[in-house]
This record gives sequence, structure tokens and C-alpha cells, in this order.
Amino acid sequence: MKKLVLSTLLVLQAVFVFAQQSPALKGKVIDSKSQKPLQNVVATIQSTNQSALTDFDGNFKFETLPEGEQVLVIKTGGYLQQTFVLEPTLGEPLDLGVVVLEEDITSEQQLSLVTITENDLGDDNSGSESTSGLLQATRDVYQQAAAFNWGLARFRIRGLDNEYGVTMINGISMNKLYDGRPQWSNWGGLNDATRNQEFTMGSGPSDYTFGSALGTQEINTRASFYRPGSRISMSGTNTNYSWRTMGTHASGMNKDGWAFVVSASRRWAQEGYFEGTDYAANSLFASVEKKINDKHSLNLTAVYAQNSRGKSSPNTQEVNDLMGIKYNSYWGWQNGKKRNSRDKDVEEPIAMLSHYWKITERTTLNTNVAFQTGSIGNSRLDFQLGNNPDPTYYKNLPSYYNNLGDAAGAASAETYFLNNSQINWNAMYIANQNSAFPGRSVYVLYEDRTDDNQLSANSILNSSISENISLTAGANFRKLRSHNHQNLLDLMGGQYFLDIDPFYSGNASQSDLNNPNRQIGENETYGYNYLLHALTFDGFTQFKFTYDKADFYLAQSFSRTEYQREGLYRNGIYADNSFGKGESVTFENFGFKGGLTYKLNGRNYLDFNGLYQTKAPSLRSTFSNARLNNVITPDLESESITSADASYILRAPKFKVRLTGFYSKVQNATEISFFYGEGIGSDTGGDEDTFVSEIVTGIQKQNMGAELGLEYQITSTIKATVAASYGQYIYSDNANLKTNDDALAATGNNSLTDFGTVYIKNYQQPGMPQTAASFGLEYRDPHFWWIGANVNYLANSYIDVASILRTDNFSIDGATGDNYSGATPETVRDILKQEKFDSFTLVNLTGGKSWRISKANRNTVGFFASVNNVFDITYKTGGFEQSRKATFPDLQADQANGTPSFGSKYFYGYGRTFFVNFYINF
Repeated sequence: MKKLVLSTLLVLQAVFVFAQQSPALKGKVIDSKSQKPLQNVVATIQSTNQSALTDFDGNFKFETLPEGEQVLVIKTGGYLQQTFVLEPTLGEPLDLGVVVLEEDITSEQQLSLVTITENDLGDDNSGSESTSGLLQATRDVYQQAAAFNWGLARFRIRGLDNEYGVTMINGISMNKLYDGRPQWSNWGGLNDATRNQEFTMGSGPSDYTFGSALGTQEINTRASFYRPGSRISMSGTNTNYSWRTMGTHASGMNKDGWAFVVSASRRWAQEGYFEGTDYAANSLFASVEKKINDKHSLNLTAVYAQNSRGKSSPNTQEVNDLMGIKYNSYWGWQNGKKRNSRDKDVEEPIAMLSHYWKITERTTLNTNVAFQTGSIGNSRLDFQLGNNPDPTYYKNLPSYYNNLGDAAGAASAETYFLNNSQINWNAMYIANQNSAFPGRSVYVLYEDRTDDNQLSANSILNSSISENISLTAGANFRKLRSHNHQNLLDLMGGQYFLDIDPFYSGNASQSDLNNPNRQIGENETYGYNYLLHALTFDGFTQFKFTYDKADFYLAQSFSRTEYQREGLYRNGIYADNSFGKGESVTFENFGFKGGLTYKLNGRNYLDFNGLYQTKAPSLRSTFSNARLNNVITPDLESESITSADASYILRAPKFKVRLTGFYSKVQNATEISFFYGEGIGSDTGGDEDTFVSEIVTGIQKQNMGAELGLEYQITSTIKATVAASYGQYIYSDNANLKTNDDALAATGNNSLTDFGTVYIKNYQQPGMPQTAASFGLEYRDPHFWWIGANVNYLANSYIDVASILRTDNFSIDGATGDNYSGATPETVRDILKQEKFDSFTLVNLTGGKSWRISKANRNTVGFFASVNNVFDITYKTGGFEQSRKATFPDLQADQANGTPSFGSKYFYGYGRTFFVNFYINF
């Protein structure tokens, strides 16, 4: 009996120990080709926030499982995800056994095909929108379509500019303080090194930041998170570059606690898709991690991405009709080579040190310190005492003479333009050699240069307070010193350039009264020279609550922003308000957001999110004429942002759906632009013009619409996808407009002119399709080849209207106070009707194949190929009205002959393009 009792107790103890140690769910993940275990694969139970990583042997486990039917997703970069429907029995563990993941060769599309149109690469960096996703570490069908099918048409998710999203590397925001937008070129070409990403859709909760209305994108460069191995690829395309080569190696964590990743790439083209657009980019990446012990780890990341590219000009319809849509007026022949006068050069390396602290099993603290330095330069021609070198200058075109009633002059101008349609570099060199002032250049090439030094730091705390409650809290600090100046690049055969503005006389002509009439050499500063200082702090807290039937979250944020301009020149026009430090301006802002996910069952969900926040204006918006003075933009306020969305989500093994309705409103936005105009400020009418900065404040934007993403696995090899977006993006109220006129200031008058109300209410927001739809089919063969096709319809895109034309100044004669002759409400409405671009349909084809070259390991080779816009459709991606003819009689006269001299200018998308990528993984 004693032995029986002891044996029973031992058996019960073993059962008890097993019950304590045996997980509720476990499995092992392996590669389908090599049959080797995969490390750092993410397993997630979709109805909860529970997730687990596979270990070195490919094993994962969950200690507990919720009751009822659950959906388990197993995924990692470069592989097709696996989805399992679980029906756990209370008290009984589940063992999935071996889970086999197949290589996703379609991921080559994600790594390779983010092609960017020339307009997207514009000076204001406003075109390339942040692609945010609903699911952590992946994109759903809708985001796939938005990024890879509609992106070439400048589609914007929910109609929002990317300043309303947050892009981060290791929790450090990459959004520039100058304009609020990320500079994608800072890590361009490093596709392999930046593939570890997490996305949050809209105002949904993020584990890294409070976010905003568009969403968040987090790029993680922790060395131990990269799957060990090497990769080399070579690509060819006919988009913005012609060739790309890239190599990456990740070591994985060794027994001594070290891991490292290195990556490098080069992209280049003698000429891209548009004429004269040269391209050269070199990128380097390194990440090294040292695991100090089980609680502490340090990681050092360095990113260097140098990019130089020639720009392409927007053109009027007249120029496009004469020369075609690939025509680019910015280049000309020099010594048998095409030389572009407008290059953009970006070189801003980043160094980042990260500390990972596992305080307890439930609490972690991640602290990052980053320093970024370098420059951005945008070149262009400058001239004094010479003719405008732009071949599309309005007096060189037939329309100018037609509007004067000179048919012979128009015919002669057309012939001349067709024979002299590019910049004449040789003529400018000759003009410099024959200058009226020996040695003084008439023409030079310069760059608008920004040299930034930015220090950033943040800490992010994540803690599971209980089984149902988790806390995320963060604090961020950024300090920026931005040197902005005009840098002379090329004297073009001359010996010096005079630092004056020839359009003014006396002191007003001097760029710097402290050093008047300076003779400028190459690589010297002239024209304007100033510093911008910015100091920002923000913090947030976020609580997530997770229960069987519902999850919800609440978050709040506070930020403080301080800006100041420091002039390094005493400008002759603004002698009393240009040199030295100006007044500093401070903004304090806050935000609140929350959301709820209601689980109808393990597959069906209802999701709701809402946000209200205020946002400090950017540096660009804070100083209305920063190049010349310290004046802070009048009537400047913080923006207020409201957004809400509601979704129905279905996640089944073969069928996935997301249907979302969304609404957002932006109030008190500010926009500043610069142009020559007639009938404005100091101008008294006629053919003379004045250069002004236009300040539009109180802008209100309203965006509402619906999104649909649908995916159906028809068979084990055939998948169908449907994505659609319908939006209405309008200006929901009128705004206010002032101009700053340097010519008025030069005569001692007030440079600001108040034009009152801008009548833009119910005008459409410009530069993006507001309707988009996509249907795709994909066949994936078990022998690792695949082919896909998608059809995309895009519509309801509008031109960017000129605000000055929508003020009373346009229709009312300032001299009499009466309407101009013929300027009735009907004629004004007709001439100011916003142009709507034609809808269009694009067909894209993709395909690829991979081969295993070694059974003993994961060595593979493969290729990916695509053809976009198969039928070579011509379509406009954007455009803007010119503001030159700012009064009704001037604009009416300019349009009288059907070919205006100052018509709208347009950007076009690519025609038929291809992309081919060959790679080897070993």
C-alpha cells in the first residue's frame, strides 16, 4: 500500500508538472525548400494581442488560449503566411506539429517596385505618400493596391498628405521639421535593410508613437531581428533609374551575443523615363547588436544614402502639344552630353544608438539616440544683365505673339522654339566670356542648399500591467539647426558673380549690407543666408484593454514646439528685420484618441477609431519670407485634426474582407507659395509683374469616403483580389490670403497686402485620384513560379487652383471699386471652374520564378518581372494653375485665342514600363 501511495503521488506530481509546463499551443516552423527551422517567425492569435516568436530551432508556444474559435497567423518577411482556424478544447493543449512556410517570391514586388513619378520627387517632397496598413508587420489587400497599383497615379490613402502620418526608424521620427514630411531618399535603395516594418492604419494604436490621422510606419533595424543569410540582386528598369544592384548579409546572433547586418546598393541612369533626367544613388547600411545579458542589449545603426537626380519640368498644354509629354526644358547639350540645370542632391547620413532593456517579463524599455547631418541641394540657373535662358519662357512661344495678334511672329516663334527647345549652355558660356564687365558672369548655376544637424532622442516603455491591460508610454526630443543658403556651383567660365539683386537699386539691391557688392566665387554663399532653429518635445501614453469579446484603447499626447530664425545677412530691403536672431515662437499642442474592436466571433470583427489633436505648423509655414527676413507668418495658428473610421473585418483562411468608412477634417492649415503676378501689390497693371510670397491661412479640408479590400483563395493556386476607394476630398470653407511684396518694402511701404477671403469652399483638393478600383488574379504554381495581372481604374483627380484668382482682387477693379467689365458672377464662375482630369485604366502584369540550388540549405535563385501600364496609356498625375494673370481682364485676354501664355502646367505619369530583378539568397 505504501508503494502504491508513493507511486500515485509521483504520477500525480508528474501530471501536475506537465500541466504546469505544457503550453496551450505549440508548433515548429520550417522552410519548405531546405526543411530547416526558421527563427524569428511571428505567430499571432488574431482576436487578441498575443504573439510569439520562433526560437533558434523554429519552435513557438502560447501558454494560454482564449476560449472559442480562434485564428492563428504565422508570418515572416519573404514567406507566404499560414493561417489556421483553431477550436481549442478547455484544458487540452494543441500541437500543430510542423508548419511549412513557402518562399513568397511576390515579395520581390514589395522590395522592388515602389517606383516614383517625377512629380512625386518634387522639391516639396509631397508626393510619395506613407503607406500604412491595418495589420502589424504586413499590408492588407487595400494597402497593396494603394502602394503598388495606384501609387504611380499619386493616389493618397484617405486623401491625406504624408505629413499626417508618422514614419519612424527604431521609434525615431523621420518626418522633417521643415515641412512635416519624411525624406524617403535618406534610406532609398536599402530595400533589404528596411524590410522589417510594422504598419498601423489611420489613427489606430501603435506601440511606438501617438501617431496622427494617416497612420504610422515603423522600420526596425535591430540586427538580431534579421533572418541570417546573404542576398545579392541585380535589376533593370526604364523608370526613374535604369539599373540597380544590391547586396545584403545578416549574421544572426552568435554564441557570444553579437549580430550584424550590412547592406549596400547602387542605382543609376544616364537618362530616366523623361528626357534629360540623369540618376545616381549610392546607399550603405550597417547594424551591429551586442547582447550584454538576458536583460540588456545595445544596437548601433548607420545609414548613408546619397542621391543625385535630374528633374523634369512641368509644362503647359501648348508645350506638350509641340514637344510631347516626355519633353523636359531643364536640360541642354554640353560637350556632346545632356546636362540638366535642375539637379536634386540629397546626402544626409544617420547614426543611431539603441538600448533594449527587458525590465521584467512584462515590461520593456527601448531608448534611442540619433544624430543626422548632411545637405539637400536643388540647383537652377541664375542670371544678371542677360535674357532668360529657359527655352519655354513665355516670350519664346507662339502663344505670346498670337495673343498680340501677330500671326507671323507666332509662326516664327514656333519654328525657332522647335529648333531651340533645350537650354543653350554654349551660348551662356559665350555670354560670360563677352560680359560688359570683364570677368563678371552673366549666367551661373547655383543651388538652394539646406545643411541640417539634428539630434533626436526617445524612450518607449511597453508594459503588460495585467492579463487584460497593457501600457505604452513614450517621450521624444528633437533639436534642429538648419542652415539655408544660396550656394554658387558653377561660374560657367567667368571669374566672379556680383551679389546683388539687379531688379532693385541702391541699398535695396544688396543681399548683405554688412558686406555690400561682394564678388562671389564657386562654392560661396550669396543671395540669402540664414539659420532655422527648432526645439521639440512630445510625450504620449496609451492603454490597451483586451477582453474576450472586445478590445479597446485610449491614448493622449502633449507636445511643445519652439522655432526661431537667425539671419546671417542684413538684407537691403529688410535692413531692420533680417540680421541676427528674430523672435521665437512657441506652440503647445495635445491629442486624444481611442478605439474599439468588437469580436463577433473568431473571424468577424467590428472596428472603430477616433482622434482629435492639434498640430504645430511646420517651419516652412512659420516664416512667410524666411529667405529675406525674420517675420513670423501673420494669423498663424496650430492645425486641428479630427478623424474617425469604422470597419467591418472578416478574416477566414480562404476569404478576407475589410470594408471601412472614414472621415477627417483639418482646420487652420497654412500654405505659402512664391510667384510672379500681374495686378498684385506694387504692380499697377499692364505687362509688368511683381514677385510675391502668397500666404493663405485658415484653410479647412474635409475628407470622407470608403475603402474596400477583398481577397479570395479560389483554389490552392489561384487567388483573386479586389480593392476600391471612393472619396470626396474638398475645401470645406473659405480661407484668407495675404501677400508679401518685396518691391513695396523696397520703397518704404508696408510689404503686406491683405486680399481678404479666398473663395475656395467646395473646391476639390488637388493632385490625387479620389476614386480608385483594382481587380487582380494571381496563379501560384507549386513548383515556385507565379504570374499575376491586375486592372486599375482611377478617376476624379483635379488641378491645384491658384488662390489669388479666387479673391475679390480678381473681379473688382481696385481703382474704381466696381467689377471689371464683363466680370459677372456667371463669367467669373466659368473662367475659374476647376479642371478635372480624365479618368484612365492601367493594366499591370507581374510574374516570377525561384529555384533551390542546394538541398542542404536555403540557397535559392530567382527572378521577378513586371510590365506596368501595358497599353501605354497617357495620363496626368497632377498640375497647377499659374497665378501670373491675377485679374479677370488679364486672364480673359490671355485665354482669348485658346492657347494661353500662362496656362496650367501639368505632370504626367509613366507610359509602359518594365522592371526585371534577378536575385540569389544564400
